Amino acid sequence: MYKHILVPVLIGEGNEPHAAFDAAKLLADGGAEITVLHIMEAMPGFVNAYIEPEVMAQTKADARAALARVAAELPGSTPVLIEGHAGRDIVDFAGKHGVDCIVIASHRPGLSNYLIGSTADRVVRHAQCAVHVIR
Repeated sequence: MYKHILVPVLIGEGNEPHAAFDAAKLLADGGAEITVLHIMEAMPGFVNAYIEPEVMAQTKADARAALARVAAELPGSTPVLIEGHAGRDIVDFAGKHGVDCIVIASHRPGLSNYLIGSTADRVVRHAQCAVHVIR
């Protein structure tokens, strides 16, 4: 069905991407490109002033290694790590890289999601391609 599928993942915190990976495999055309994306939330400038550059470099290296382990569970996928804001940068990445489908996991909404909105909500509202939300 789709030629380039984006699967945003949140590494750590007990998050399991298996359902999203299974959906991506079902939705992919033969030879489809699948990108597994993790976004490290950008630190505010005033916080960066107190973090040693070596600590930030190690944090990014650890995140890359963890993402590579997660992406290895979806053979043939390409892991990509970027720094930014999840809701906005997932949509931006999809638009810039010719993604025709985003498969994103979501939790059951609570009251705060109706007032603020979750990452999946933002992606669904703003993406210019198909979005499949997995619960």
